[in-house]
Amino acid sequence: MMANLPADILVELEQAVATCPPDRCARILSGTVQLLTGHRDRPQELLAGVVDGVLLRLTERVEAKALVQLSVVLAELKVAPPETLQRLASHADPDVACPVLLKSQAVSATDLATIAASCGERHQRAIAARNSIEPEVTEALIKRGGPICLALIKNAGTQFSEAAYAALIARADPDGEIAKALVLRPGTPDLVVRKLLSVSPAPKAPAKANASAIPPAQQAAPVPPKLPCPADYASARPEIVALARVGKLNDSTVNRFTIRGETANLFTALSVLSGAPIEIVEHVMTDDDCEGLVMACRAARLNWATTLAILSNRSGTRLSFVERERAQQIFETLLLSTSQWTVRWGEIAASAKPSDPGHRGTKMGVNR
Repeated sequence: MMANLPADILVELEQAVATCPPDRCARILSGTVQLLTGHRDRPQELLAGVVDGVLLRLTERVEAKALVQLSVVLAELKVAPPETLQRLASHADPDVACPVLLKSQAVSATDLATIAASCGERHQRAIAARNSIEPEVTEALIKRGGPICLALIKNAGTQFSEAAYAALIARADPDGEIAKALVLRPGTPDLVVRKLLSVSPAPKAPAKANASAIPPAQQAAPVPPKLPCPADYASARPEIVALARVGKLNDSTVNRFTIRGETANLFTALSVLSGAPIEIVEHVMTDDDCEGLVMACRAARLNWATTLAILSNRSGTRLSFVERERAQQIFETLLLSTSQWTVRWGEIAASAKPSDPGHRGTKMGVNR
């Protein structure tokens, strides 16, 4: 007797699935998944194609819990049943869709872009967290707007097209998070950075009437940075020293101090990390020239992204593109030992005299 052909078996299996109870469908689904994952020596493309129709029929007959389990398994496969995978990825339930959207290498960029154009917030976040995001997917997500734009910028695996950069520039407020994140992102083209930094901020309504009575020179003058008082440093120092002792006073921590405007924590962290007295840190933070601050950050072993964040968030200053390029050149050419010696004992220390506005009476060098 001749064995049934695979196609005949498949037809019979699909017919059986159409009439069997849901609990039996769940068992068949489990067995089919084992077939896909337990035979690594078989051609996966052929196997995935054979079971695709059966899986599609099964997904219509099982509960959401089984679909979530199926999604988790298929998301790990380099080759997976294409139609089943597409159905799972576009499922309205984010618990079902997100494992595939986040991890699957078998979902095409076209399918991801289509899903991104109409999916829910959790679906968007899953796509934006993928290890690699192709330009057409990036463009589709940016069109949705909102916090997803920041998530894409902060994901090192996101690929940006010219159209994507143009859309982000159009959305970016010069003083907002999108502009800052793009400027700080490694690999952002210089042309994009120039455009972001050249955008003028929208004029703000004056707090008091008749702002035109204020002389132009006074209107243009930046607000001088407000330095922490000794009590602020005394309050900040125990936590900063404790973080340093357990190895958690790092770029991430310092960057958080910077973005949140926690000045006392930031100044104290730079002092502890670089070994420089607090008055030196104050001096370089308030100096018009960025060279001393770059040197202090280099002495503190901070990376360039953190250094740029500190430079970009100094009160009363605005970093131009030329200043940014100069600062990066200084940072990349400075020796660590030279930076450390200079901020502790060299020319910067000599320039921070008691008469200097940035000088403070309390010296807070690190215990060495």
